[in-house]
Amino acid sequence: MNGIFEATKTANWPTNYGDPAWLLHDRFGLFIHWGLYSNAARHEWVMNREKIHPDTYSKYFKYFDPDLYDPKKWARAAKDAGMKYFVITTKHHEGFALWDSELTDYKATNTPAKRDLLLEMVNAFREEGLKVGFYHSLIDWHHPEFPIDGLHPQRDDEVFKANATERNIEKYTEYLHGQVRELLTNYGKIDYLWFDFSYVSRNWGWATGKGVDDWQSEKLEKMILELQPDIILNDRLDLGRGVVTPEQYQPSEAVTKDGQPVIWEACQTLNGSWGYDRDNLDWKSGDVLIKMLIDSVSKGGNLLLNVGPNARGEFDQKSLESLNEIGEWMRLNSRSIYGAKNSKLTAPIDCRYTQKGKRLYLHIFSWPFRHIHLDGLAGKIDYAQFLHDASEIQYKEHDPNEELDYISTRVKPGSVTLELPVQKPDVAVPVVEIFLKD
Repeated sequence: MNGIFEATKTANWPTNYGDPAWLLHDRFGLFIHWGLYSNAARHEWVMNREKIHPDTYSKYFKYFDPDLYDPKKWARAAKDAGMKYFVITTKHHEGFALWDSELTDYKATNTPAKRDLLLEMVNAFREEGLKVGFYHSLIDWHHPEFPIDGLHPQRDDEVFKANATERNIEKYTEYLHGQVRELLTNYGKIDYLWFDFSYVSRNWGWATGKGVDDWQSEKLEKMILELQPDIILNDRLDLGRGVVTPEQYQPSEAVTKDGQPVIWEACQTLNGSWGYDRDNLDWKSGDVLIKMLIDSVSKGGNLLLNVGPNARGEFDQKSLESLNEIGEWMRLNSRSIYGAKNSKLTAPIDCRYTQKGKRLYLHIFSWPFRHIHLDGLAGKIDYAQFLHDASEIQYKEHDPNEELDYISTRVKPGSVTLELPVQKPDVAVPVVEIFLKD
């Protein structure tokens, strides 16, 4: 096992979980939020936000017809972007199943799509060599036994609430476990199971949130590992273990627990919504997305980047453009990402380090004028080059007492100065590959 995994085993990774080495190597995955909310095109929480009654929400079920759906195109777009795994919303909080579940009629095969959309997707991504991950909501606003609480769309509908007082969470949990069993039985090897989410600390006075006891998480986890012994899990079952998943947030430093590094994955959107949101124009630029990926790896984490396909089953053009920008950068610079991790060295201002053995990668977020000073590397560098074109970068190792010409200052002991061109190379984030001496 690699060093980071050995350290992580005592932090957030139980010995009975699958080997996360592939996740730590691959670093970059595609998140896909797709469901009936794609018809509404107003965020995947539209049912909650607008307090839509189930009878009203059923119009999206009636008219869900992704006639342009071609998961092979999705898989190719992900692969071309440099992504190595994907995670698809098998069921989001709205309760709609993308697969032909035997436990509900609220599923893709009963919409105008009339087929198992999940099966086609799994096959397409596997053919492109990507590992398979399933997102599955612990919450279900459609199920007749899921109790009304402060997150439920009918939280302010007193008549609806009065008619729902006899709902039984145990009956719902049996259904939850049954659907997870289907997903882990009927689709071959599943590499990653991504649950969403526990909220046991919420209290609205008239209702409380849900967590480990409501989901019977210990029992659920046991079943999962019996069905798929090599699977990895995220941390949202309220069990205190699994991949840590900060959402729409980049940690300021490597994530730790009790002083030990943990396996973590930043979850980010292309714009301001996970599901397809026609009018949300908060698009992140290509260089920002690339910097998020670099930033995550520089802190020992992964990036799970989301696309919300539209209701006809396509990635919209803006999403494809973003993926293409990332893909072009990854084509030239991916070896600073795959298999890399955080470095013990401190990167210069406006830069990030990743490291893979004796190769240190300097990612330059803000282009400087001619020089970058690297602390602590004097006598340690064998060779340096730009990664995108393998052109040599010259450098100077300074005597600690030497005064630099023209600027009458002193360099830090043990530092190295890279000699850079005045003009920034034509690449979103230039990377210097530094070969360290043995």
